[in-house]
Amino acid sequence: MYPKELKYSKDHEWIRVEGNKGVIGITHYAQHQLGDIVFVELPEVGDEFAVNDSFGVVESVKSVSDLYIPVSGVVTKINEDLIDSPELINEDPYGNGWIVEVELTDSSELDQLLDAGAYEASLD
Repeated sequence: MYPKELKYSKDHEWIRVEGNKGVIGITHYAQHQLGDIVFVELPEVGDEFAVNDSFGVVESVKSVSDLYIPVSGVVTKINEDLIDSPELINEDPYGNGWIVEVELTDSSELDQLLDAGAYEASLD
């Protein structure tokens, strides 16, 4: 349920690192807790964030939740499909439901994140 190649934050975001870039989304657990996602507020390409900054918002039928970036970086891509189809986060949180791609500004921050086993254990 929690892909082993990803790193996880305690705020329920995941990151897939490819070179100096990271693709970020929210975990299966987070999307399940939120329920049906109806709107996503995305940052702009070029926006810069420090670790744990709020970089967007997801709105579901239950609540509105901030998204917290697990690493510092500059947004290089946003998932524009989420504008018209925010439910992709519910349907495929680790694939088509990704949210942003960032260029990492401090890769050592990845060491502070959880692996799949530690993240899953934190949910109990």
